[in-house]
Amino acid sequence: MKVVIVYHSITGTTAQLAEAVAAGCRSVTAVDLQLLRIKGEDITQGRYKNSAVLEAIDQADAVIFGSPTFMGSVSAQFKAFADATAGDRWGEQLWADKVAAGFTVGTGYCGDTLHSLHYLQILAAQHGMLWTGLDLAGAGDVKAPNRLGAQAGLIVRAVDGAIEQPDLQTAFYLGQRVARVVSRSTRQEQQTERTQ
Repeated sequence: MKVVIVYHSITGTTAQLAEAVAAGCRSVTAVDLQLLRIKGEDITQGRYKNSAVLEAIDQADAVIFGSPTFMGSVSAQFKAFADATAGDRWGEQLWADKVAAGFTVGTGYCGDTLHSLHYLQILAAQHGMLWTGLDLAGAGDVKAPNRLGAQAGLIVRAVDGAIEQPDLQTAFYLGQRVARVVSRSTRQEQQTERTQ
């Protein structure tokens, strides 16, 4: 079972979340995980050019997208990556039925981070992917997982350039959840193939 986490990070907070999500994925057995960071040098004249990242996603069973929230949306670098997924991958729906999830971080309690998360969700929907949100209630307890209460995925507030422990726990949980969903889906596919 192959899981890819593709993300952009400038200050390091999104990278912290990506590592926590990765740890959650790895805690589930039989996960082949790749952390793929979107880098500035991958973008030439505004166009994303790293075919190795796109090909790794082609081979994955699940993709977890991550971006900081800048000015109410994903970063320009992440958007350049997203735009590069158009064309054949979108037109032929090469990523259809892959499991998808997402996370974002901003500096405010709101900061329109939910808009960034919805952007990631729509990107997945454009590709026919199956979105996995959080199944944590998010009761508003500042020390509890999913303390900001986003069911669509993980939104986080960075404080002085750091991610707080409850948010890292939620990132770990998101990684576990995606890996479990993919594992369950893979087992069901194998059972179906055996009965046919």
